[in-house]
Amino acid sequence: MIAPAAARPRPRLGFTALHHPDFRFYVTGATLSMMADNIEHVITYWVLWQTFHSPLLAGFAVISHWLPFLLLSVYFGALADKYDCRRLIQASQGLFMLVSISWGLLFFSGHLQMWHAMVLLSLHGMAGAIWSPPEQLMLHDIVGRDELTSAVRLNATGKMLGILMGPAVGGIILLLAGPARGIMINALIYLPLSVSLLRIKSTGHQHGAEARKLSFAGAWRTVIESGGNRVIFTMIAMAGMASFLIGSFTPQMPEFARDFATSDAGRAYTMLLIAGGLGAVLGGLALEITGARKVTVNMAIAGAALWGVSVAGFGLTHSFPAALAFLFVAGIGQLSFSSVAQTIVQLQAPAEKRGQLVGAFSMAQSGMKSGAGVTVGVVGSAIGIHTALGLSAILTVVLAAGMYLYANAVPTPQPAYVEIDGVVTEEPPACC
Repeated sequence: MIAPAAARPRPRLGFTALHHPDFRFYVTGATLSMMADNIEHVITYWVLWQTFHSPLLAGFAVISHWLPFLLLSVYFGALADKYDCRRLIQASQGLFMLVSISWGLLFFSGHLQMWHAMVLLSLHGMAGAIWSPPEQLMLHDIVGRDELTSAVRLNATGKMLGILMGPAVGGIILLLAGPARGIMINALIYLPLSVSLLRIKSTGHQHGAEARKLSFAGAWRTVIESGGNRVIFTMIAMAGMASFLIGSFTPQMPEFARDFATSDAGRAYTMLLIAGGLGAVLGGLALEITGARKVTVNMAIAGAALWGVSVAGFGLTHSFPAALAFLFVAGIGQLSFSSVAQTIVQLQAPAEKRGQLVGAFSMAQSGMKSGAGVTVGVVGSAIGIHTALGLSAILTVVLAAGMYLYANAVPTPQPAYVEIDGVVTEEPPACC
């Protein structure tokens, strides 16, 4: 029987995840932690350059940040399947704090050596890799299936806001407190997330954590077996290919700024960094305002294609205003793809293996960014970074088209949400 119109529940238009108090606590702490992560980059990269003047160490900083995601995300996902995700996230935040405090002690003592820096940079990257899979399981547990799209999108938007604020806040802290005191202050910014997890009841396991045999080989076997799920495979493959080709060209941004700027390259560099982050933040908020809750494979692929087209435009344009516009749109495309794809993988994954498959997505999305050092950096040194980035982005669009054809080749069930008589319900399986 259809309920009278007056008795039907009215659908919420947007920001639905924020109706959960635990989510509000979590996303606030996560945003602050991501800001602290980027403040640490600002301070440490400045000190490392002033101390060693080593391009090799700067390159190692990029590799050490992403390599743990590539090598260990699947295993950390398996840990998230087995153990309380709150404790894993607190362990990651504790490691972040330990690294910041260690930097501070070395800065105070004046005894910083290159091997110290390499160890701490590697531990920092490890902390980020530990954090990623249990976080996604926590979001799923806190808000449930129906509002997961909103939670993933808002969390990603909050983190982009942290990334956007990090350099500005880090610069102010560096200026007012100096590197040693500044990095010690920064360690405290990681605390709110760990404290908030003390009051959050969700563990990341909607039906409780089951004791399972845990092995690195077993975790990878789960990922290989997931190739039989066309939807999950499409999302992981698209994330990996896009990240490998255009996922991280920030290290080349100073060179882009120099080429665009006629007078002040420093100002141009800052504006380019802000443009991409601002696009992601405003794009995420705009999607939430619309209340978009339906997620499909085609929606994710469209986001990847928009990301690729925009980055291609940025790489190939000679106009600075156009470059800012392209980066702004690229931020929207990147956030749209990553949040939709992340949600689809979670909804499609079996509950008992969700962490491992989320870890596989994290490996593809974050770990494969290390490959951008080759596709943009190494190739760019031979043919020019503008041409290299443009070609990589065009290839991303071509691959997105290929994944669209692959995903739509046969009917496959996938998660989506529709509104029927004002009530949000799961859509029957249908082709992409």
